[in-house]
Amino acid sequence: MPALPTIVLVHGAFADASGYAGIITELEGSGYTVVAPPNPLRGLLNDGESVRRVVSAIDGPVVLVGHSYGGAVIGQASAGLSNVKALVFLAAFGLEVGESAVSAQQPYPAPLLATENEPTPYDAVGAPGGPEIYVKKERFKEVFCGDSSDAVAAVLYATQRPLAVAALTEQATGAGWHDIPSWFLVSDKDNAISPEAEAAWAQRMGATTEHIDGSHTAFTVQSGRVAAFIRAAAENS
Repeated sequence: MPALPTIVLVHGAFADASGYAGIITELEGSGYTVVAPPNPLRGLLNDGESVRRVVSAIDGPVVLVGHSYGGAVIGQASAGLSNVKALVFLAAFGLEVGESAVSAQQPYPAPLLATENEPTPYDAVGAPGGPEIYVKKERFKEVFCGDSSDAVAAVLYATQRPLAVAALTEQATGAGWHDIPSWFLVSDKDNAISPEAEAAWAQRMGATTEHIDGSHTAFTVQSGRVAAFIRAAAENS
């Protein structure tokens, strides 16, 4: 019987890998080895290379999972990697070569996040240029985690990791989904990325697609459902 693939979970912007806690528990309980490396959030090419090195060092097959901006990162990182057997996008960007997170959203309705973010008055350290951006406090829960409790949302706001604005405008130079089977979970109540955009990207990449009745971070409150989706990708790719 072949060994189970390693599951690599890549977080998105305004968060860290701790949001995957429930999924990690579920997957490890099913016998999977799980790795959840930090996503630097400095720029798409830099972040993609960071994840690429982690994945390249893993012995055996990998299922690479990305949430939100992490989807752009796994698409970039996986291009040409022979040990990645499946890509899983959770309410995520699915970029084509030459697209950025900004340009890929332009044909679709603007999400609430587009007006509910604010830049820092200083440049982002370690990024090619420009400031950091955060989600505004007043509507953080509505934008990011509408199905979480107020207490959880308050913690997520306080601990959010900023995204260098350069990461949103840097163009992808790789799109691993052209060669790697892809799975896409669309969040139907997403206020950070348009669900219409998510569905269109999923269709473009020919991904096995399901919808979840939840917010941008539905995987934190429906971890069992999302872990099952990831297991299905691991078992059927």
